[in-house]
Amino acid sequence: MRTIMKRLRKEQGYTQETLAKELGVSTSHYSQVETGDKQPSLNLGLRIKRVLNYYGDDIFDNEPIVRK
Repeated sequence: MRTIMKRLRKEQGYTQETLAKELGVSTSHYSQVETGDKQPSLNLGLRIKRVLNYYGDDIFDNEPIVRK
């Protein structure tokens, strides 16, 4: 699960359906990106980050980055 995406989406009041509509993709496609079943295209990935106001590089990671 891409927890960062899900958390940001919920914090900003989006449902998967409303965010997908904002991004111009189907709810099914967005859901698969959020769960990690699909990798977004570069264009879609940048749009997701822009809409969610996220500037980190780890938004699409399935596992959290552990820094030592």
